[in-house]
Amino acid sequence: MDKQQDNPPAGGQQQIQVKIPDDVLKGIYANMVQIGHGPEEFILDFMNIFPPSGIISARVILSPGHMKRVVSAMQDNLKKYEEQFGTIKSVTGQVDSTISSSSDHKIGFDTALAK
Repeated sequence: MDKQQDNPPAGGQQQIQVKIPDDVLKGIYANMVQIGHGPEEFILDFMNIFPPSGIISARVILSPGHMKRVVSAMQDNLKKYEEQFGTIKSVTGQVDSTISSSSDHKIGFDTALAK
């Protein structure tokens, strides 16, 4: 009887096939994230803020090592994005996330409160 061996692709890395359920595939909108940490994990709460209220739409819990790799990957992708599309304007302090309601009132929020 012939035995079939699993040969890893060139470079020695094994391919992993990942399935994504339809409800995850559509994505979740977030316009703010709050990050907390303890000795063993980082907690990222992605929020959809529409003042005067908001909702946490997703919570992601990462190990410190994985958080560091995610931050590195995000920095790399941000650099590539800005090389292709131009520099993203940084906003610090008071964020005027102006949203017009049906009565055309303008409202905003301060991200410093989320720290």
